[in-house]
Amino acid sequence: MMDNVLEHWAARAQAALERFLPGGDGPAGDLESAMRYAALGGGKRLRAALVYATGDMLGAPLERLDRPAAAIELIHAYSLVHDDLPAMDDDELRRGKPTCHIVYGEAGAILAGDALQSLAFEILAPTTTDGDAGMHLAMVGTLAAASGAHGMAGGQSLDLAAVGARLDVAGLTTMHGLKTGALIRASVRLGALAAGADAHTLSRLDVYGENLGFAFQIVDDILDETMDSDTLGKTGGVDRARDKPTYTTMLGLDEARAMVDRLHRAALESLDAIGHNTAMMTRIADFVATRRF
Repeated sequence: MMDNVLEHWAARAQAALERFLPGGDGPAGDLESAMRYAALGGGKRLRAALVYATGDMLGAPLERLDRPAAAIELIHAYSLVHDDLPAMDDDELRRGKPTCHIVYGEAGAILAGDALQSLAFEILAPTTTDGDAGMHLAMVGTLAAASGAHGMAGGQSLDLAAVGARLDVAGLTTMHGLKTGALIRASVRLGALAAGADAHTLSRLDVYGENLGFAFQIVDDILDETMDSDTLGKTGGVDRARDKPTYTTMLGLDEARAMVDRLHRAALESLDAIGHNTAMMTRIADFVATRRF
């Protein structure tokens, strides 16, 4: 389990999402309910925790971190809603509950995903700023790049094309660097941008985020191979069943675990030259490398 501090970040992110999401009683009530179902239905809130931990480490006020933390979680929620659709991964279980399209229908889930994505950028670029328009613009650009064709969406496209294909490890790494890694790197960068980090710090934290993103995906592959659906909160073993390439099918479990260890060490080493108290960032890296859900 995550320690109490990380659980605190998750709770703060949940409260921010509650604040920014529509209440479910507006004119498009069913759509708003679907948005809330997708975004508030649990999860590790790892991406939000990275925003908070990075920004807090660099001295940003927590109130300034609520918007980017909520925005990254909304983008993540939208991606899961769309990934679960029959046209994509066709999953019926997510976070231990029926997926959004099972509850609200395919059209409702598509619209909910679209609206979650729009809301993420709406709250990240408020109409009035505190004089930090450049900071908000940089955060919008970071999240947009991480979400689009050269980020998460591009990675999902490669993932769909990889079903039944024979990728090498480099191709698999490229795919997951976009699909999973881009949002994790963006989470770290959003927290740093909110704190006004300099170019050197941003560069070191990009290395941290990149290694953490790859480690997260490999652990995901290991868990998919070794854990049951009840433990995972989603259908287990689906990647092998769909003939999708994974790090475990390519490398075997032992080498996949060894790769996680190498990435974990590289993530921690990237923090050495930052010059701040990196204890929280270290804890998050430890959690990613050793998680069991």
